[in-house]
Amino acid sequence: MKVVIIGGVAGGATAAARIRRLDESAEIIIFERSGYISYANCGLPYYVGGVIEDRGELTLQTPESFRERFRIDVKVRHEVTAIDTEKKTVTVRALDAGSEFAESYDRLLIATGARPVVPNMPGVELENVFSLRTVEDAVKIRGYIEKNAPRSAVIAGGGYIGVEMAENLIEAGLSVTIVQQMDQLLAPFDADMASLIHAELKRHGAVLKFGSTVAGFEKSGDGVKTFVEGEAPMVSDIVILAIGVAPDTALAKKAGLELGIRGSIAVNEKMETSAPDVYAVGDAVQVKSAVTGENTLISLAGPANKQGRIAADNICGGQSRFKGSMGSSVIKLFDMTLATTGINEKTAAELGIDTEKVVLSPASHASYYPGAESMVMKVICDKKTQRLLGAQIVGGSGVDKRIDVLAAAIHAGMTGPELKELDLAYAPPYSSAKDPVNMAGFMFENVFGGLLKQFHYDEVSELPRDGSVTLLDTRTRGEYARGHIDGFVNIPVDELRERIGEIPERKTVYVMCQSGLRSYIACRLLEQRGFDCRNLSGGYGFYSAVMKDRKAAREAYPCGMEKSE
Repeated sequence: MKVVIIGGVAGGATAAARIRRLDESAEIIIFERSGYISYANCGLPYYVGGVIEDRGELTLQTPESFRERFRIDVKVRHEVTAIDTEKKTVTVRALDAGSEFAESYDRLLIATGARPVVPNMPGVELENVFSLRTVEDAVKIRGYIEKNAPRSAVIAGGGYIGVEMAENLIEAGLSVTIVQQMDQLLAPFDADMASLIHAELKRHGAVLKFGSTVAGFEKSGDGVKTFVEGEAPMVSDIVILAIGVAPDTALAKKAGLELGIRGSIAVNEKMETSAPDVYAVGDAVQVKSAVTGENTLISLAGPANKQGRIAADNICGGQSRFKGSMGSSVIKLFDMTLATTGINEKTAAELGIDTEKVVLSPASHASYYPGAESMVMKVICDKKTQRLLGAQIVGGSGVDKRIDVLAAAIHAGMTGPELKELDLAYAPPYSSAKDPVNMAGFMFENVFGGLLKQFHYDEVSELPRDGSVTLLDTRTRGEYARGHIDGFVNIPVDELRERIGEIPERKTVYVMCQSGLRSYIACRLLEQRGFDCRNLSGGYGFYSAVMKDRKAAREAYPCGMEKSE
């Protein structure tokens, strides 16, 4: 059996190694148009920023090491330009030699990945306008920075690459402006959770321009002038294009393969395309959401590696199947960790799923043990079935651990209340006896069991201030003095029993504290005295972070925000 693989990195290289482990006699050839066969593209921003000093550290395998260990023929700087599915051949161009040749195959695997979206606008070809996808791109950007010592950068786009590049450029001493067409960064996060991300970037000096559309670039001295629709142009020393990625499927389309959403390659669970003996994996393919069953695109290394393994199994006669992806991801941002899995509240609404959510702010480990850091967790359930749909966490240490537990719970089809049953490891340096994931389960149990009725930050402004309801702030007097919501009366929770006569009867009581815990205690006390209570989800801390972010964005770019919303 002769297997030709187009593309290395995650999917292609993984598949090649797996095929060899399954079939020692197979002839395996990889064609990779870049100069690297298997590299850590997730580490590229950190090489640009100097966190990873040696670019050799990015290379997981070389053509020589791959051949030595697996006897796989790796041809870098070779670009496949055409696929003939009837003759079962590919046309290959040797980029350095400039020659072309045909290569036959018995099985073909397409792992062409995704390409950066480079808009068709003036100035994208300027020497200090960059995109980042390959090791060569990273070397080019870092080389330019080391040679020219730029002091400012504009980043067009606020996805994962844009945010990681912002962090690394700021750490390298550049002033950074992110221009984003949406009204938030990092689309997998809901807008409320993204507020915490915006605050961290601003704390480190980043300027965020939302609702802004880049229209082109122009050389300006040694720098670049970035034109933004309806706004004054900006001048910076460099520009990073991080507008997003799109499936790199020109080959598949030219070969007549069936395509899916956004031009991706349509595959079945076995990673088979519409052509016999042709498989496809990675960022180029359409997959199913493991949460909703909907077709989607997920450009992440984890799913690509799994797909490569599954395709290899089936190429060798197996029956492996890819059951879909939840898009679990984690990203470092200065001293914070940002993580998400499953779908967010916005996606659920677009799909017509009625959701319930809990927002909590637990510590990473026992608060009495030194070094505990806070995190904000938002966990989402299907209101009808109580099945877990997704989670987002922003905070310090321990975020990655909790998102992985929640990803496993979603994969297992657990409900929100069932999180309380998970038997999770505990010691003071690592967690609390009630782990944050367990706490989310307790909260869902209370919500679905009727012990906890909630209201959310986006309902606060609509609450009547005419005395028809009671608005109660149960924080300490000091906390209240440092900031509070208009109309809320302060009665600290520890004084509530003695001062309960100050709360009018037969009126719904909307209760808040800093994180939602003290106000929940107050609600339970009041409910048992005959009051109808609602608890502010996430508390004043979450509310104030979201409101501060939205106020700042509207003040800075009122027209842009209106347009983007």
